[in-house]
Parts: sequence; structure tokens; C-alpha cells
Amino acid sequence: MISKIVKSIQPSITLELNAKAIEMEKAGHDVVKLTAGEPDFITPKEIIESAYKAMVEGKTKYTNSAGILELREKIAEFINASRNTDYNAENIVVSNGGKQALYNTLLAILNPGDEVIVLDPSWVSYEAQIKLARGIPVHVPLKFKNNFIPKASDIEPYLSEKTKAIIINSPNNPTGAVYPKETFLEIAELIKDRNIYLISDEVYEKLVFEGKFFSPAEIESLREKTIIINAFSKTWSMTGWRVGYSVAPLIISKEIKKIQSHISSNINTPAQYGALAAFDVNIDYYINKFNERRKYVIEKMKESDLEYVYPYGAFYLFINISKYDNNDLNFANQLLKTKKLAVIPGSGFGAKGFIRISYANSIEILEKGLDRLFEYINGIY
Repeated sequence: MISKIVKSIQPSITLELNAKAIEMEKAGHDVVKLTAGEPDFITPKEIIESAYKAMVEGKTKYTNSAGILELREKIAEFINASRNTDYNAENIVVSNGGKQALYNTLLAILNPGDEVIVLDPSWVSYEAQIKLARGIPVHVPLKFKNNFIPKASDIEPYLSEKTKAIIINSPNNPTGAVYPKETFLEIAELIKDRNIYLISDEVYEKLVFEGKFFSPAEIESLREKTIIINAFSKTWSMTGWRVGYSVAPLIISKEIKKIQSHISSNINTPAQYGALAAFDVNIDYYINKFNERRKYVIEKMKESDLEYVYPYGAFYLFINISKYDNNDLNFANQLLKTKKLAVIPGSGFGAKGFIRISYANSIEILEKGLDRLFEYINGIY
């Protein structure tokens, strides 16, 4: 018999739609894919060369299960510099991408039946990972009129004695929203007398184009309750390298390291040396290119009457299509079938009536894709 928990988990809707688009592409169709949440740039050569050098030098053996010391020290230095914190290498565990960092964390803190607050719209893997860790996801619907930025009043009715953690994601996937400091101050006040962890998914932290990135770890009263999840994937275009990490209080990081030692040992050794070089790579070019594309998409959207969440960060545009079809899955499938444009339906993120497009694509592809979207909605009426 298959595990009931595993049977209850749905496949990633992001990967499903992308797979359909790839099949159509292989069949010879001119498909525009605005689905994948990854940069279209090649990994910087300095990172590739550092990994290659490590391999040539024989650095291909097991490492400490938490990651090589040099990398963990660099990560601590990187986090401390921008957050006024005092983490050290012992607070860091380097994992197989941000996904394993998150799953390790959930395994470390959850007992069967513990509840985890998920703020919708939310990244598709949060619910699945909570269930796999024998927890219960509790979905909190946020408001479009607030750009899907949470308020304490949104969250409080969903808290219970079983609440163990709240997952925060800023800059946000899928909305592109960036949570202000005030949001975290509200949450700090809300949980100050509760034993609740704040899991802060910060993988898009460098991709903030307006305003300023803020981490809950910057608030002293939240520091011992905060577990940061981060990765090299988005910022340094290293999605396939699978290098992520968690930053946690020592009592948690020790358990995360123990879990990882039994599940995967250390992550790929040369990839760790590649990641070590990332901190010395100037990424201004990539950030400027993303911002250029973001501005293009915002300007292009003026050609339609579609409403969307204003994207302050990440590389997504979350578009309200409910006036055309409240069944966003049907909308996305018809869009792919009739216009050969692949997007992600919002219901996969817990937000019906929306679609997500990724602007981690060239302006030429974005123009082609948005033109097809506008043609489709104009053909509905």
C-alpha cells in the first residue's frame, strides 16, 4: 500500500504546465513559455571555474554534512552584513537547494498534527512539504486589494494551540510583493507570547527593485524564533546546481544537520566550491536586466485592462483574469491550446482567478507572450 500522505499530495502544477508546453514544442509548435521560475542567464563563469578547479584538485569526496566550513562562514558573513545579526558557521546548514533546506526545517520542528500557517497565494511546495513532515497546513487567504501583503488581523483568526510555525516569503513567489518592515513588526507583536517559529523564505532577497528588502531576523525579538531559508538559485542563476541553506538558532540547526546527515549526507562537493565563489561575483548586470524586463512588462500591461499585483521584487507578474474566466486552470489550458502561450494558473498557489507569468525571459519573448495573452482575452468578448 502507498502512503496515504503521499497519495494526498498533488504534483507541482508549475511543472505540469511546463511539461505540456515542452511536449508541444517538441511536436513543432511555436510555444512561448512564461512558466519557469528560473533566470535565463548562464551561471557566471567564475562560479563554473571554481567548481571545475575543485574537481581537478580532487575535492570530490564527502564533506561535513552541514557543508564545507569556508562556505558556511561566507554565508554567515553575507547574512550578518545585511541584517545586523551575529550568526556563525554553526547556524548554517547547506542543503540541496532551498527545497531541502525548508523540508529539513519542517522535519526538525514539527510533531504529527502540528499546524503551519501558509499565506496564500503561496509557493506550491509549502503545503506538500508540511504534509510530508506530518504537519497540517493552515491556509490564510490574503487580500488582492492589499497586494497580498499579510496583516496580523489576517493571520490571528487562524492561530491555535497547535500552531507551530508561520511561513513568510518576501520577495514573494508568485506575486512579486515585498513585505515592509511594518508587516514583520505586526507579526512580532502577534506571536510575542506564543511558541511559534517564523520560517522566512528569502531566496529572492537580492531581487528587490523598489523599496528595501527586510528580514524578520533584523528584529531582535524575532531572531530566536526565525529560521531563514535561502539559496543561490535565483540570484546567481544556479537553479540546477542545487545549493541552498538554512540559517537557524543553534538548537534548530543541530537537528537540521542531524536530519541531513541521514537523508543526503552533504550536498554535491564541487557545487559547494562553486557557490563559495559566488560572493565575489558582481551581479549588478543580472539585477539591472531583470529590472529592465520588469519595467517593460509594466508598460506593456497598459495595452490591456488586466489588473495585477505591482511587482516590487522577484521576477513574476501575478495577473487577475477573473473577469474573463474565474477558472484559471481552464484559462491557462485554453491559452496554451489556442495561443501556444504557457502560464501558471493561480489556483496552484491558492489564488483562483489569477495567472502567474515569469519575466525571467528576454524582452522579445515577453512581447510575443503578452501579445498572445492580449489576443486571447480580446477574443473572449
